[in-house]
Amino acid sequence: MSGARILVVDDDADMLRLLSMRLHAAGYQVAAVPSAEAALAQLAVERPQLVLSDVRLPGRDGLSLFDDIRRQHPSLPVILLTAHGTIPDAVEATARGVFGYLTKPYEPRELLDKIAQAVALGSDSTAQVAPDEAWREEIISRSSRMAELLAEARMVARSDASVLLRGDSGSGKELLARAIHKASARARKPFVAVNCGAIPEALLESELFGHVKGAFTDAVANHKGLFQAADGGTLLLDEIGDMPPALQVKLLRVLQERQVRPLGSSQSIAVDVRIVSATHRDLEAAMEAGQFRQDLYYRLNVVTLTLPTLGERREDIPLLANHFLLRLAAKYGRRLSGFAPEALKALAAAPWPGNVRQLYNVVEQVCALSTTALVPLALVQRALRVPTVEVQTYAEAKRRFERDYLVGLLKMTGGNISDAARLAGRNRTEFYRLLQKNDLTPGLFKGDGPGLSPDGDNAETPPPSASEP
Repeated sequence: MSGARILVVDDDADMLRLLSMRLHAAGYQVAAVPSAEAALAQLAVERPQLVLSDVRLPGRDGLSLFDDIRRQHPSLPVILLTAHGTIPDAVEATARGVFGYLTKPYEPRELLDKIAQAVALGSDSTAQVAPDEAWREEIISRSSRMAELLAEARMVARSDASVLLRGDSGSGKELLARAIHKASARARKPFVAVNCGAIPEALLESELFGHVKGAFTDAVANHKGLFQAADGGTLLLDEIGDMPPALQVKLLRVLQERQVRPLGSSQSIAVDVRIVSATHRDLEAAMEAGQFRQDLYYRLNVVTLTLPTLGERREDIPLLANHFLLRLAAKYGRRLSGFAPEALKALAAAPWPGNVRQLYNVVEQVCALSTTALVPLALVQRALRVPTVEVQTYAEAKRRFERDYLVGLLKMTGGNISDAARLAGRNRTEFYRLLQKNDLTPGLFKGDGPGLSPDGDNAETPPPSASEP
């Protein structure tokens, strides 16, 4: 597939150069590295559509590299090249999941054909090479971890298998569910989402399966449930771990029979719905505690996709923050151009327990409060509720304390120098020197305080000379 990215790994500089030239000539984008460690570092930066590696590498072999790649990027195809190939080696490599295994010298045409096959597989499994990326347009990321997740999501979308999305609150489970729907054959049909933990148990059954008129006191008309509303499309059961046990039984029956029976009805209605469920809870622990049905779990968990926390994809934080800022600035009619460099550093370093949702809220707050085109660090720290830590020298701290102390005395005495000097334990001349040193004018404080002189007269004249002993 022309334009696909290929990572080539070989410690032979001449071979690396030759492979790169051939692949460039065939229309591929090539990243060439001389070792397994360099390959893993490159993968952390950007996920290719194929890895082409020599088996014999310095420090570790290509199969060891493949094992690492498979753990981090399960759907990424790998082709191994070797000048010392044997049939047992090829059998072992194939058994471990290597896409292709070629022995040097190889026919250039054979290599290009094998690469084309692997990239064709990758074209169905990665968002990055899809000619139409509209299916994942709401998911903003350059993280290699997210790239792998989206690659798997794209593959899953082509089937009708039930998908269980795991991830912390705010990590984007509903966005991923929508992306799967958009990438599927059901994209033109409805996508319906329901939060199973947000609807009271008494109403959830009616909300999911519908009811007929007269089924209960407030049932004044027939009501289609969300299963019928999503017919032909996708139904997201968000926070499925919070579904009451009694409804878990009824949901299992619907999934098995592919029919719903509205409350109060004796007739079942056929439905064709693809189920995507999501949870931040540990369902295995819930099963052990008897809070979640094992048979329902296996119905829902045909394929599991786990979203990383925002802290696990920190390279996406500046990208997301700027994306949210521009979108919110347009929404609120604000002229904002971005974040100051220190502000972006603070965002990237924050813990983000609320994940992407929390980041959005922080950006919305700074968007509402910023008075400059470039969002400053102080505003970001305020939105993050991070106390501003200013490290001062001893001299700076002493000067600030002295000035604040003098201001407090002048406010207390209403600008009366005699009273302020007496409280400070200094004579008037010394006190005037302190005021001059700190650029403080007593007249500015007239009326701020009651004054402590018996006659109530706060008006004083300074001594004739500040040099008076």
